Amino acid sequence: MITAELVEPTRLWEAAEVLARPSPVPAAPGVYGWYFTQAPHPLLPTDRLLYVGIAPRRIATRVSKQNLRNRVRYHFRGNAEGSTLRLTLGCLLGLELRRVGSGRRLTFGKVGETELTAWMAEYARVCWTQHNKPWAAETELIAQLDLPLNLDQNRHHAFHPYLSGLRASARARARSLPISS
Repeated sequence: MITAELVEPTRLWEAAEVLARPSPVPAAPGVYGWYFTQAPHPLLPTDRLLYVGIAPRRIATRVSKQNLRNRVRYHFRGNAEGSTLRLTLGCLLGLELRRVGSGRRLTFGKVGETELTAWMAEYARVCWTQHNKPWAAETELIAQLDLPLNLDQNRHHAFHPYLSGLRASARARARSLPISS
């Protein structure tokens, strides 16, 4: 059932709708799925689910305080340091990852993050479903579905070596550059 809700959603939501107040995204645990009306890379399709994420995450012996609403909203307006999806999309779109602040955080800087936010507002679409143990659902979904933008638990995917290499190169380059203001 959870697979159908993400693979054949009844509705896909745009950034403006998700970021509106009140937000249609529930402040509850669950799984979310991302679609794109323009592919962030020529090898990726635009007609199907490309990435799933969860909120909250199970971290060793505890569960994070995240929920669907704050996580999905963060992906639309946050930065690459706090969003694996934004990091992936920015790398695929050719944005330059930079060290910021103290130099430990990696983002696309003010200009790059603004550009990525605008790109996502235009081309990214999201759906979600509530689930009490989203970490268990995520494992099943990644094992069952063709999700090229998920790296964690997805080494078997053909796009994994390219995407992980691209992200590693972007991080290495960022660490070699001076801290961006």
